[in-house]
Amino acid sequence: MTAADFRTLEQGQAPAAQPAAAQRTPLGLLRALFSRPASAAGTVIFLLFLTLALLGPLLAPYGANEQIAADARQPPSAAHPFGTDTLGRDVFSRVLLGARDILSLAGFGTLLAVLSGTSLGLLSGYLGGWFDELLMRFFDSLLAMPALLLALMLLGAAGPSRGSILIVIVIVYTPIVARVVRSVVLSVKSRGFVETARMQGESLGAILFLEILPSVLPALAVEAALRFSYAIFLVASLGFLGVGVQPPNPDWGLMVKEARSSVAQVPWAMYFPAGAIAVLVVGVNLMADGIRRAWTEG
Repeated sequence: MTAADFRTLEQGQAPAAQPAAAQRTPLGLLRALFSRPASAAGTVIFLLFLTLALLGPLLAPYGANEQIAADARQPPSAAHPFGTDTLGRDVFSRVLLGARDILSLAGFGTLLAVLSGTSLGLLSGYLGGWFDELLMRFFDSLLAMPALLLALMLLGAAGPSRGSILIVIVIVYTPIVARVVRSVVLSVKSRGFVETARMQGESLGAILFLEILPSVLPALAVEAALRFSYAIFLVASLGFLGVGVQPPNPDWGLMVKEARSSVAQVPWAMYFPAGAIAVLVVGVNLMADGIRRAWTEG
């Protein structure tokens, strides 16, 4: 029997596992997400923000830094749905255009962290020994510090830029993803289909990515969604602290920081970007919980 045959016998014969396996297709996963109100709401929120990020430049009535002095400090109205800030910039347009910034930075950074964490977690869990011990102790040292503090230290050394933020997200979240993947690998690597692949002389890459990785995907999908939500919050927090995306970019965290000093006069300039951050993070968390249920409960 081949390794694939063993994997089918060990993972695919139980009748109770069939619904869960069906839900691991993209269409099945989408159906599962919309089968529960909370995960459906989270998915709709995420898709809405993703659409706004893609179409923001077409939908925004004004430029991100277009100043209309005569309309400064205007409350929400038909002309300015989210009002204007102290410089006369349209808050609605800036929130729309800022969606692309935060989603692209958080999304691409999370993707890189998941790819690197998955590769290192697979390798560490499968090889074990001194490599696993050294790598896990190094990751423990990184995880000993709060994510925001570690990010501030790294940005203090590298300087604030888009590239630096991406590197920070990768460094902060790779250890977490790697540990999750490693824990699954440790429980899978002694199974029959992995032993069969090893005896058949399959290469290390084939064993890791063709035999073991499919068993890791359920936990990895949930972890990726959670890391994405945390990355959104991290990017916004760095912008608020002034070490993330720099002016005049319409970063939501930076918008909250700029509006904080005039919140008594123009509260809408702070509340709308802050609300966008909160709604997006809650939506992604609800969607992540829906993914977890779909992959684990069937």
